[in-house]
Amino acid sequence: MDLAQLFGLALASALCLGGGGFCVWRWARARHLLDTPTSRIRSAAQGYVELLGVLRELPAVQPLAPLSGERCLWWRYCIEEYRANGKRSSWSVLERGTSDAWLCLADATGECLIDPRGAEVHPAFRKVWTGSLRHPRGLAPQGWMRLFSGGRTYRYTEERLHAGEPLYAIGDFRSSGGGRQGLDLQAAKGEVIRQWKGDFAGLLQRFDSNADGRLDEQEWNRVHLAARLEAEDRHRQSSAAPSLHQLGRPREALPFVLSSHGEEVLTRRYRWQAAAGAALCLAGAVWLAMQLGVTAW
Repeated sequence: MDLAQLFGLALASALCLGGGGFCVWRWARARHLLDTPTSRIRSAAQGYVELLGVLRELPAVQPLAPLSGERCLWWRYCIEEYRANGKRSSWSVLERGTSDAWLCLADATGECLIDPRGAEVHPAFRKVWTGSLRHPRGLAPQGWMRLFSGGRTYRYTEERLHAGEPLYAIGDFRSSGGGRQGLDLQAAKGEVIRQWKGDFAGLLQRFDSNADGRLDEQEWNRVHLAARLEAEDRHRQSSAAPSLHQLGRPREALPFVLSSHGEEVLTRRYRWQAAAGAALCLAGAVWLAMQLGVTAW
C-alpha cells in the first residue's frame, strides 16, 4: 500500500466519522428543543427550560455595535481581508468579536436576565458589506453610494439583537428571592461563621466575655447561636426581595441557544444540518469501501 492509498483511506475514514458525528450532534440538538416544553418565566421550574418572549432594554447604557455604531442589545462581528496569491484568492479573517452584555427577556408573567456567554446565538439581523478601510466608519453605504465607497479590500459582517425583537431561549434557569429558596440552616450558619472568622479580632470582641484572648466552649456555643439567628435573618431578607430570574449556560452538555427565530425554524435547520452530516458520512463510507476494494485487489 503506497502513501497515496493510505492518505485516501485516512481521508475517507475522517469524512465518514466526522459526518456521522456531526449528524448525531445536530439531530440531538433538534430533539432537545422539541422535547423541552415552553415555560412561563414566573412559573418555570429550576433547571433546563425553554422560554419565549421579547427583548427589553436594561437600565445600563445600551451597547453600540463596533462596526456600524448602531445601538443594540447584543452584537457579533467579523472583519476579513481579501488576499490574492497568483491565481488563488480568498478572504482571511483578521478580527472577530462577540458581545457579553446581559440580555433581558420578558413575557406576560415576568422578566429573566440572560448571560449570553457560551450561547449559540441566531440573530435575525445580519449585514455584510465591503470597504477599503480595516475598520469601517459607521453604516454600510446604501444604493448608488456604493459606487463611491472605495475598494473591496475588506469585508465586514455584523449581527445584532435589538430591543422589541422576539427571542427564543433554552438554557439553565435559576431564580432567587421571592421566597423561592429553601433554607439549609447548617450550611447557612457555617457560611456566617466562616465570614466572622475572617475578622477574628472582631469575633473575640463580640464573644470573648472573660477577655482571655480565646473562645471557650460556652463562648463558641454563643457564636453558633448568634450565627444561626443571623442566617435565619439573612434568609428572611432574601425571601422578601423580588424574584430574580436568570438563564445561562447549562453545566451538562445540553444546548444553550438564543434565537430571533422560533423553535420550528431552528429544528428544521438542525435537521437539514443532520441530513448533510449523514450524506457526508455515507459518501465517506462509499469512498472507504472503494479504497479498501482497490487495496484488496
